[in-house]
Amino acid sequence: MNAEDCQKWLMSRRKMLALLSVTGINMLSGSSFGNSAGRETVQRALSCVVTPQQTEGPYFVDERLHRSDVRTDPSDGSIKEGLPLALEIRVFAVGGDRGADCKPIAGAVVDIWHCDAQGIYSDVMDDHFNTVGKKFLRGYQVTDKNGSVRFITIYPGWYPGRTVHIHFKIRTDPKYMQAHEFTSQLYFNDSITDSVYAQQQAYARREAYLTRARNEDDSIFRQGGDQLMLKLVETGEGYAATFDVGLELA
Repeated sequence: MNAEDCQKWLMSRRKMLALLSVTGINMLSGSSFGNSAGRETVQRALSCVVTPQQTEGPYFVDERLHRSDVRTDPSDGSIKEGLPLALEIRVFAVGGDRGADCKPIAGAVVDIWHCDAQGIYSDVMDDHFNTVGKKFLRGYQVTDKNGSVRFITIYPGWYPGRTVHIHFKIRTDPKYMQAHEFTSQLYFNDSITDSVYAQQQAYARREAYLTRARNEDDSIFRQGGDQLMLKLVETGEGYAATFDVGLELA
């Protein structure tokens, strides 16, 4: 690694650490998610509703990439350009009378995957691209005792026919209870997406004649997407979001 590459790596590392620290803040109460008082506040604030499941889509690849920063491609060390997004997903078992109880699920494997700024997925062969062997914007984390995982990624791009989204899959630890697999997608406010794409060069597209699908035009979004919207918080570097997933495991 030459001096220029080393400097880029150090800058990227500092940004990643700064963004990870943001996701340690409880977006619901403003207190630290790590302390007991914060956890109690979180559980009281949760809606404890079952999260809608949505289609896996054609681009899931079980890469078994255990990592928090999914922007890099292990095949060549490159880093995908785009506005940084710090994403925390918290997984809970919904139970009790009318779903009144939320219990964090520890030891669950949470995968995320999505397209890059130009609408391209890694490690797949498509009619419009072949990225077999690439592994950017994919990875998994294992939920901690609070049911939480944290990722650093980028604001996704888009491709014809779909609104902007992130896929995620949760597989619970069989030791915790009967193994359970859950797959769905996360969505973004269209007005924020408009602003990001207008201001960030990474999202500039040559295909100006293509029209980006908005949330209300997406047939998959219309199947519960309003319950899968990310609430974004500006960080200075980009955005951060925390999303609570409620699983009905009985």
